[in-house]
Amino acid sequence: MAQLTSPITVSPIDPEMAADITKFEEMLAGYQAGRIPEDVFRVFRLNNGIYGQRQGGTSQMVRVKVPYGAMTADQLDLLGSVVESHSRGWGHITTRQNIQFHFVELSDIPEVMWQLASVGLTTREACGDTVRNVQGCHLAGACPFEVLDISPWAEAAYRHFVRNPLAQRLPRKFKINFSGCDTDCGQAMFNDAGVIATTRTFDDGSVEQGFRVYIAGGLGTTPFPALALEDFTSREDLLPTLEAVLRVFEQTGNRDNKLRARMKWVVDQLGIDEVRRRVFAARKLLPASATWPGGIPEVVAELGDAPAGVAAGVTPTPMGHGVHVTLGAKSPYDRWAEANVVRGAANGTVSAYAWCKLGDITGDQFRATAAIVREFDADVRVTNRQNFVIRDLTEDQLPALYDRLVAADMAQPGAELVRDVVACPGADTCNLAVTQSRGLAGAIGDALEEAGLAEVGGVRINISGCTNSCGQHHAADIGFFGAERRAHGQSAPGYQMLLGGYVGQEQIHFGQKALRLPAKNAPEAAVRVVRRFTGERQAGETFHSWLERSGGPKGVATGLKDLDVFPTPEDGPGYYVDYDETGPYAAEIGASECAT
Repeated sequence: MAQLTSPITVSPIDPEMAADITKFEEMLAGYQAGRIPEDVFRVFRLNNGIYGQRQGGTSQMVRVKVPYGAMTADQLDLLGSVVESHSRGWGHITTRQNIQFHFVELSDIPEVMWQLASVGLTTREACGDTVRNVQGCHLAGACPFEVLDISPWAEAAYRHFVRNPLAQRLPRKFKINFSGCDTDCGQAMFNDAGVIATTRTFDDGSVEQGFRVYIAGGLGTTPFPALALEDFTSREDLLPTLEAVLRVFEQTGNRDNKLRARMKWVVDQLGIDEVRRRVFAARKLLPASATWPGGIPEVVAELGDAPAGVAAGVTPTPMGHGVHVTLGAKSPYDRWAEANVVRGAANGTVSAYAWCKLGDITGDQFRATAAIVREFDADVRVTNRQNFVIRDLTEDQLPALYDRLVAADMAQPGAELVRDVVACPGADTCNLAVTQSRGLAGAIGDALEEAGLAEVGGVRINISGCTNSCGQHHAADIGFFGAERRAHGQSAPGYQMLLGGYVGQEQIHFGQKALRLPAKNAPEAAVRVVRRFTGERQAGETFHSWLERSGGPKGVATGLKDLDVFPTPEDGPGYYVDYDETGPYAAEIGASECAT
């Protein structure tokens, strides 16, 4: 599908980006010439957003930072060109609002970096022991429920920490996330530092807008819920608070054991009270440091952080984890508009989700999205559920937008509903994955479609190819993570199913183990749970409430135990071959660059 777009506008390259790329060229040349050891170059490569792939050799994954998901039409056009010329024709949206592409030749990476920089994109600190991409709610500035527009604050945090000497060789990675209200669409509750906009009321009735900062959250093999640092953090104190938390992490994080080097382990070791004491002590002295200029960040003062507000006479579209949406037997357009459009902002504009199956975007889809942004004078952001959301639209633009999305194969109703299965790249490219999580996600999606359940609202399904939770399986209503199984003397792909994960209202509930399954039976398990929920839930009941009422994960699992059965290799050879594979299953795990 060809798309006609305006020519890409190439701006003068930022001098700091240019210096980053020139340094990468020098280090790459030294590595290729044998002057720079592999381990030294690996650390440098990771800090510049370049991962090795399980295929080995010179194939690399390139991760592009997209702070709080905000993109321009020129950037989308450029990525469309890059994935076709240097990757495999499509890119992938991550659960942290990055965009990454695979099978890039190592020798081509400087050229790719120069192209990205020409439209203001960078890979700097997208990987490695650094402050990773700063996330933010994808509806920030367009959400009728928000307390503050967190967009300029996320931008300020990104600018403050990228290339910051403090963040160049941390004990481990450090993740920051912003949400504009306690709905927490940004998912601040499982980050090293999560920021949620809130208010405090004084005795005289006056109200101050500010933030509540949570720290030490995390997923992975051992999930930790984030803990509140203090009841209220003023706007003036937000960035020094974040820097103070980072300083404590840099000083106390475990540099001897990467598996226990995250902020959550600092709290586990020192206790939250001692960590708070150290953070507040560091914050107090920051005005005397060379790194903190003080006051409201310049970009916040320039752009403003006033919330979108609520339109009069309009019922805002419910949003957040667990929102119930019922799609009736209407026209395709009506079903899309009911499921994918967000209304209620005070200025009367609406937002609409564009569906990206499995988080994948082809070159044509990148260009189609860029054309939409230009045609409708809209803006676009990447969501943490691996879609695009088109913002600043008017109601009368929606039919034409729908037509454009249909042409681009991005108009499925139910983006962000149960059909929108989230998955990490899995064993397709990742060294740590033991299963093809993308293949399972596609199979679950197909099974839900066949069962007529793909447009059920209020249920999230997330899949990871290992325990590390890059697919965020702990935070989903139905989660799966890959695991090797042994049956009849052979290895087979399997999954652990979890139920009951939830994020919202400044709370997080991690999904609990239900049962183990052969990979080939996981789609049927998902269908049964969704069908049972749909048939049994009371009016407006969330999945979390239904699950508790139904005996919890173990209670629901009793109706699935017949699925935890492996036929013999002779009777069921497909059980011993993973999705998207043709040969016998083998749990091959490479060296972890995630912990390097």
